[in-house]
Amino acid sequence: MSQNEARYSVRSLIAVFVITIIGTVVALESTGRIAHSENKGDAPVGEFKAIHLAPDNDYRMSYKPSELHAVCIQDYLAIASDVDPSFRAILVDYKNRGVRCGAIHTQIAPTAPEAASSHE
Repeated sequence: MSQNEARYSVRSLIAVFVITIIGTVVALESTGRIAHSENKGDAPVGEFKAIHLAPDNDYRMSYKPSELHAVCIQDYLAIASDVDPSFRAILVDYKNRGVRCGAIHTQIAPTAPEAASSHE
């Protein structure tokens, strides 16, 4: 075994790695490169997706209900918690535009999972 091999132990390499990560975070934080939001109300609280309802399109949905419900607040769709009554959030799209709920009254009758399974 030559002298260049096994110069550094695994423990010392791990220590250098951890110190480097901590040093990088401290340096970025002290120079202001890590942005912290002052307004905590603008933080995303969940991720939702839309399922296109078409007559020929079957979709699967969990039978367990979420702990959220939708309400209309000033013609915009809001999500509210069943568990925490003080929690409400306006639903926005990918460009941060509010999703309207009261302006257009289109009758879409989604079938619940129980109704979909009873028709088969």
